[in-house]
Amino acid sequence: MRTPKKSALRPTSRPAVRRGDDEIWPRVTRELADDLAFDAPVRDRAGKPPFDEVARLREAGLPGLLTPPGASGRGADWRAACAVIREISAADGSIGELLAHHYVLAWSARFLGGGEPPAPGASPHAAFEDGTAREGRLLAGGVEPSRTSGERAREGERELSLTPTRGGHVLDGRRSFPSGVTVADRLVVGARCTETGDLLVVLVDPADPAVFVEAGAERVGQRLAGAGTVTFDQVRVDARHILGSLPRDEHAVAPFTTLAPLALRLLLVHVGLGIAEGALAEARDVSRATRAAPPTTDHGAGEHDHAFGQDDPYLLLAYGELATAAHAAAAVVERATDALARGLGAGRALGVEDRADIAVLVAAAEAVTSRAAVRITTRILELVDTTAPADAPGGGPGFDRFWRNARALTAQSSATHRLRDIGDHYLHGTRPGLRLLA
Repeated sequence: MRTPKKSALRPTSRPAVRRGDDEIWPRVTRELADDLAFDAPVRDRAGKPPFDEVARLREAGLPGLLTPPGASGRGADWRAACAVIREISAADGSIGELLAHHYVLAWSARFLGGGEPPAPGASPHAAFEDGTAREGRLLAGGVEPSRTSGERAREGERELSLTPTRGGHVLDGRRSFPSGVTVADRLVVGARCTETGDLLVVLVDPADPAVFVEAGAERVGQRLAGAGTVTFDQVRVDARHILGSLPRDEHAVAPFTTLAPLALRLLLVHVGLGIAEGALAEARDVSRATRAAPPTTDHGAGEHDHAFGQDDPYLLLAYGELATAAHAAAAVVERATDALARGLGAGRALGVEDRADIAVLVAAAEAVTSRAAVRITTRILELVDTTAPADAPGGGPGFDRFWRNARALTAQSSATHRLRDIGDHYLHGTRPGLRLLA
């Protein structure tokens, strides 16, 4: 990431439409990242719902990036999506997280279909994907319950349920979501059918008068991710808005379907890696500016040359250690990304062992990156002057946002648990536990 600069990119009401394989994507992403980085500290302090940020995403056309290729010709691969998430997160981790959830939910129909592309025509799956890309819709939500029944009760949540009625279902319940719900165009949620017990995944319009969205309490980090709580009060769901179902027996689910939580976890790893790389790059730029700053005293020329012409060996050591940590994490993440991309490309041919191998690589990426992100974002606070004015060469307010975002993001998963799963797989060949959807 480069030093933030103001971009000419400004939000408009119409989403950009570009082909998924268009070579313009890297440049568009870079310009948007520069635009977000320019006012990131100010926006972070304000902590407002990210309506303006979502408008910038639409202006760049990024919500439709990952929509699978079809008659419209849209759709990039997962490697491209991961690269976009990583660069956006280097500028603003909250927006990277928001986009990560959107990308996985945009593939809901594919995951639920076991890897089969939606049938062309007027099928609900095809209409869902086409509408998401064509209208630049931002998706938010989630499928599996985020808490146990006891925790839900303490937080005032109610398990989402779907009661069959003529021509559809009625959705009822209350649940918190970590990202996007305060600004989403559509919600993708999972709820238990009261008749069959199966988990149904449905599409809901948050503008429905029976849907109530409350912004989440102020968070330590990732404050612009759009977290909140949604109450569904007898919401009517038409049959055409049911994206798919999952049986109670997880062993009856296709291995491809179980890649959904791995895809989300890996995209969030890219968010963490982007936060670390963005923090390190900005700290480097500040340190360079400090070294190049003019003297503040009346020293002679010789004294000035001595003060600013030699590098502090401890500073070089610190940056060397942090850069190496970032490089190591990136190498592990890239390997997991390649494995996931191959698994997603395999479709129904994906086997159980293949899925297990991908899960281990994703867990390794999580463990390495979470520790690196926290270490890097903590250490840079010691390398720059965080008390100086914003326009001072030594830095200014705002560097703490990287640390806060990294802590908030990595608190969602435990590196210890991931390492234990990796060790069990390496030593005994045990497959990591399955989760149907994230």
